[in-house]
Amino acid sequence: MSGKHITQQQEDIYMKHRQSTTQELSAAKAGISIRTGRRIEKGEKPDSVKRYWKTRKDPFEAVWSSVLEPLLEQDSELTGMTLWEHLDDLYPDQYSEKLLRTLQRRVKHWRATQGPDKAVIFRQSVPAGHQGLSDFTHPNTDITIAGNLFVHLLYQFRLAHCGWRYVHIIRGGESYSALADGLQSALHILGGAPKEHRTDSLSAAYINTAQKQKLTESYQALCQHYGMTATVNNLGVSHENGAIETANGTLKHRIAQGIKLRGSHDFATLRAYREFLEGIVKKLNNRCKGRLAEEQQTLRPLPNYRFMDYTELSAKVTTSSTISVKRGLYTVPSRLIGETLKVHLYHDRLECYVGQTKCIVLDRVYPNDPTGRARRINYHHIIHSLAAKPQAFRFSQFRDDILPNADYQQLWSLAEQQFMPKDACKWMVAVLRFAYDYDCESELGRSLLAEARVKQLPDLKVLQSRYLKHDSPPAIPVRQHSIEGYDALLKGQWKNMEVASV
Repeated sequence: MSGKHITQQQEDIYMKHRQSTTQELSAAKAGISIRTGRRIEKGEKPDSVKRYWKTRKDPFEAVWSSVLEPLLEQDSELTGMTLWEHLDDLYPDQYSEKLLRTLQRRVKHWRATQGPDKAVIFRQSVPAGHQGLSDFTHPNTDITIAGNLFVHLLYQFRLAHCGWRYVHIIRGGESYSALADGLQSALHILGGAPKEHRTDSLSAAYINTAQKQKLTESYQALCQHYGMTATVNNLGVSHENGAIETANGTLKHRIAQGIKLRGSHDFATLRAYREFLEGIVKKLNNRCKGRLAEEQQTLRPLPNYRFMDYTELSAKVTTSSTISVKRGLYTVPSRLIGETLKVHLYHDRLECYVGQTKCIVLDRVYPNDPTGRARRINYHHIIHSLAAKPQAFRFSQFRDDILPNADYQQLWSLAEQQFMPKDACKWMVAVLRFAYDYDCESELGRSLLAEARVKQLPDLKVLQSRYLKHDSPPAIPVRQHSIEGYDALLKGQWKNMEVASV
């Protein structure tokens, strides 16, 4: 039809049918004239005329220069939606919602033609053996261990050249001990160290200037121990650490996919979760085996020993057989009461020393609230003292923490209902002592609950008869010495008697 634009689709239809039929039929199927069909076959196309004029009146002409543009010049991050809502406040019902898309295109065009310059990302090509990077991240999927939410971070180390990575589970937040533990574990598995190590600013690891200075000095010393140059990227500029930030994204995606394939985010033990992560990292590292072998030849050799990856503190053991370390309260064996312990504080544990002798290792706990406190009360440390005065259990500040699990908490509730308060305390403390002495905590708790469902809890005498097995004393023959021997002893003749007996 004259004056109507012919589309590319119509041309394609015409040429397709023209291979097997006449011009008239092909043109009819394409919806064009025969004359147009001839021009298509000859390759004759009319010159397209570009339009530089507007086909309708600008709906924002009255307010663009006077209202909207000054706002964009003041802050170029304002969105079209924000500006449209601002216009609706200034001029109610004059700018309908149908104009929103038009305004958004207008704002986009203004940014491209008159807006400020944007940050440029410079793609990097790092030489082999030159740079390793570290970062901390949270998994996108909640992880539970034996049904309990497992709060943790993932530390990741990556070689910038070949992409080899190592992942380490971190309890608590970003700290020097977490960085030092993860980094050194990665380097020793790798078998060498790059020339430079880069991490973020670790802003979450300190709360004041003095702590920041101490962290910086420790980080510098750690890298110096391995012959690496210590560098950090600028605060809030994540793309400076892009080689590891991208790896964090792929790692979290793989974890989420692995959880979906597994069908559960619950793991029986921490070791099972660690093996799950190791399997994911192994598959990711399989892609860079060749480049890794080349890069390992350029890495610096490792020193013979690890650098200090803990914070050293001192803690006085109270008369309650507890120590307080970093908003955590821990019980220790009562024999340590009054001692000042030297504590090596790691991100996941406390190693306690008396002098140079390691006396105990404690799992570290973290409070749920940054301003709160956490406890790790182990009844093994205090049960014998508690057994000597069981009435102290009833109103103890640690009573609920002394009970090792939900089974024992339920047993205490049943004991309070069945026995008098004094007898209930003696009964509960005796159960805890039997659980410790005979190493049957889980079995004892389950069996007593099962017995209580059938009838009631056994009283203390029944428990003692079950667990306190008194063997009959051995027969000791009685020999009566003669009185003459005693007389000889008094007269000083015991030497002669000793020779005679020999």
